[in-house]
Amino acid sequence: MSYEMKGTVKVIMDLQEFDSGFTKREFVITTEDKYPQDVKFETVRERTNICAAIKVGQVVNVSFDVRGNEYKERFYVNLNCWKAVVIDAEKSTQSDKPEYTTDDPPADDTAPSGSKSVESETEDYPF
Repeated sequence: MSYEMKGTVKVIMDLQEFDSGFTKREFVITTEDKYPQDVKFETVRERTNICAAIKVGQVVNVSFDVRGNEYKERFYVNLNCWKAVVIDAEKSTQSDKPEYTTDDPPADDTAPSGSKSVESETEDYPF
């Protein structure tokens, strides 16, 4: 199941590369709710270039899936971003390119297309 959330980009973190070849990049948006929240999303593998198309301060609409797993009897939840659309093009330094999309949302709710299963991905996380 896919979800969407709108907010202002607060932080874009550096690309993380692991020995296994797995890559991820995280970013945080601040929601525009009555009580704003800072929400962290992650992008993995080829989708890490989503972060290259957005800038701090831009208002974006993020499409994402909720991913959960267990590792060593601890439970983790990640918000896996697969699309980010810039809403406020005035703040964009790339006003001619206000949207970044990859493929449509992953067909399989448990893993992005062409990726390993959730169980095998947990081995790549350095917990």
